[in-house]
Amino acid sequence: MPTAIITGASGQDGSYLMELLLEKGYTVLAMIRRNSTSVLDRIQHLLTNPSVSLHYGDMTDMTSLMTIIKDAAKHPCSSTSYIEIYNLAAQSHVKVSFETPIYTANADAVGVLNLLEAVRMLGMEKSVRIYQASTSEMFGAAPAPQNESTPFHPRSPYGVAKLYAHWILRNYREAYGMWTCAGLLFNHESPRRGYIFVTRKITRAVATYARDKANYTTIEFGNLDAIRDWGHARDYVEAMHMMLQRDEPKDYVIATGVQCTVRSFIEKAFAVIGVAVQWKEDGNEGYDVKTGTTLVKVNSKYYRPSEVDHLCGDSSLATHELGWKPRTSLEQLISEMVESDIACPTT
Repeated sequence: MPTAIITGASGQDGSYLMELLLEKGYTVLAMIRRNSTSVLDRIQHLLTNPSVSLHYGDMTDMTSLMTIIKDAAKHPCSSTSYIEIYNLAAQSHVKVSFETPIYTANADAVGVLNLLEAVRMLGMEKSVRIYQASTSEMFGAAPAPQNESTPFHPRSPYGVAKLYAHWILRNYREAYGMWTCAGLLFNHESPRRGYIFVTRKITRAVATYARDKANYTTIEFGNLDAIRDWGHARDYVEAMHMMLQRDEPKDYVIATGVQCTVRSFIEKAFAVIGVAVQWKEDGNEGYDVKTGTTLVKVNSKYYRPSEVDHLCGDSSLATHELGWKPRTSLEQLISEMVESDIACPTT
């Protein structure tokens, strides 16, 4: 049976990817950081599967990376002659990267170098395939729509760190013949998205308002007019797997091509519970048309030192060469997130 390592396995993408690989008959070695044990809820239902083993490690610690790769090599691979490594581990919050730029660089940039060097030092260049989770934040200020040929212009420490990882991955592919590829994934969400990300912050607020309007607390945001391309993480992990099944490595943009502002996302989310949001003249405050309750406010503390105003991806190459396309609409994604937060207020 095929064998895969997933770093950052306890995250949103890691949990969906693990489910997908187990359905396909994989043995999965799931790597998490030691202090991630408190957030195993996303993968708890998978840990009793005999095809899953949990491993502690960190992208900043090459020894732990070498250990898990050697452990993976012990598993027989009847259908393939290589181990698949999906590197999803990262400090992935853009705003936080401004506050922790050095850690972000160590985890997201140098961490990928550690992984590549671990494979090379073990002499496993020809027996491993690596998928790297690149990001639309690498495009930053580049004009939309962005595709594989768009010049990069990152606007955050996170985007810069990911760009280093992207290029070092390509360098090892060209210099050492390693099978490496990257998915330039645009924003992808789900009910498993972390609380501090803007989409989950919105849908949890909507759920709170649906349950108890009288005690609702207004939520605050930064740039409501930032344009993003949002898809479902469940769809996007399918693209990750497809990339590693190619005969030759190649990088792909994965996106829906649908543009939506944060403001519009808020409106669509409240519409799920039948609430229409009206904005004051300056656009900095939104309220419930029926009750007058202030639902949303702009607070400058949530603005980034340098903003990314417009991200919208062109994934036509992935559609043509991989046969991939998103299956979940933006409206379906938002409804699923809101309904999940209403049903499970503590998750």
